[in-house]
Amino acid sequence: MKAALIGLGMVSRIYGDSFRNSKTVSLASVFARSSKSRREFLNKWPDLGAVEAENLKELAEDPEIDFAILTTPPNARAEIVETLLAAGKPILMEKPVERTLTAAVMLVERCESKAVPLGIVLQHRARPSVAELRRLMPTLGDLITVEINVPWWRPQAYYDEPGRGTYSRDGGGVLISQAIHTIDLALSLTGPVESVTAMSATTGFHSMESEDFVVAGLRFKNGAVGQLFASTASYPGRTESIRLNHREGSAQLEAGKLRIERQDGGFEQYGEDTASGAGSDPMAFTSDWHRLVIEEFAEAVRTGGPPPISGRAALEVHRLITALEGSARTGQTTSLTDI
Repeated sequence: MKAALIGLGMVSRIYGDSFRNSKTVSLASVFARSSKSRREFLNKWPDLGAVEAENLKELAEDPEIDFAILTTPPNARAEIVETLLAAGKPILMEKPVERTLTAAVMLVERCESKAVPLGIVLQHRARPSVAELRRLMPTLGDLITVEINVPWWRPQAYYDEPGRGTYSRDGGGVLISQAIHTIDLALSLTGPVESVTAMSATTGFHSMESEDFVVAGLRFKNGAVGQLFASTASYPGRTESIRLNHREGSAQLEAGKLRIERQDGGFEQYGEDTASGAGSDPMAFTSDWHRLVIEEFAEAVRTGGPPPISGRAALEVHRLITALEGSARTGQTTSLTDI
């Protein structure tokens, strides 16, 4: 399978590594608005054999390209998506889907109306330890409490880049740009949230438009209760974690490592420690998870199956983030049925 990469910003290094290590998908073409960016990427990754696309329409209509990967900031996607849809080109897109839930729903429905597959890169779901946890969860009994923690750090220089942390370019701060990965993964394990009570702030560490600190209480539809902490103001940054406390035992998922502690005294451990971009270098994490997402999406395109993480599925984390933002803004508990 052959892919095209649209957008050559900070995350392009992860994609370069992913294609270098993939045995099933190759990078055929790259495009960015800046010809300098295109040349710099190709010079850095000459072994990939990719070529420079002169314009987006040329890339979209290339019959040799099986799907396109879109990594631009969310405010720059609408026109690109329309060009790809006109050519019937499947799209794998970096999170978030869009800056707001309304815009995200519109984009997903637009792809669905054209019957063009849309997948979202939420690569934390691809960690091997997550598959192990899914296998073991039924042996732990009913879910009682949930702890979601994202104690990350970003220096002010990170937010000094024009548009970063703004609503107009990114759609917000720590929730939609960083914690979205862990929140999405948690939701895929716990099931949907019923209501939230949240508080958010912009701390003295950062000068930025949106939030860098969020705490919230969560009530889940299955009766469990939980807490969420998400921040980019936790120097020097620590690994994110999800703890699921079940009636018969607890599961602690921390980056690539899973620990099971059973109430009968049993203990199991799987996986290994991995970096996740929690500190000042946002790209300090393995490319393996991106590679797996790319390969699984490519296989879905090849077979005509559904994307592993579809645009429709990704709307759930957008709904929860919208509820958290609304609760923090009003100071009231927000029901997700109102979102």
